[in-house]
Amino acid sequence: MDEFNKLLRAMTLEFLGTGSHKITPEKLFQTDGAVFLDVRSKEENESISLPLHHQVSAIQICVDEIPDRVSEIPRDKMVGIFCSSGVRSSIVYAYLRMNGYTNVRIVAGGYVSLAEQLKPGKVWQQIKRSERQ
Repeated sequence: MDEFNKLLRAMTLEFLGTGSHKITPEKLFQTDGAVFLDVRSKEENESISLPLHHQVSAIQICVDEIPDRVSEIPRDKMVGIFCSSGVRSSIVYAYLRMNGYTNVRIVAGGYVSLAEQLKPGKVWQQIKRSERQ
């Protein structure tokens, strides 16, 4: 309970106002070795599959399965947590932070923001950028 209290005390206006707990899909896709953690339900995942950029690996773990499968989430990589509205990703964000994860962020913007980054032109630009590195 002390970790939860500590986490809540850190949720100040300054922390939330800076948005350091969030990441845009664009920035996540530009992060080498990043992980896209999709916490939507299996039914949502089956109805809307999310093709991601080759630089980002994806893990699909429903929010209710996180406690049993937390060991599948890497601690040594940037983890962007995604759900359709931001509610479940916020819950998982808090859970992971309470369990010692420090490099986790909520993917901001839902489907609209994510879809914008998956347009052919954006994907092409990212591929070319990664080839130059």
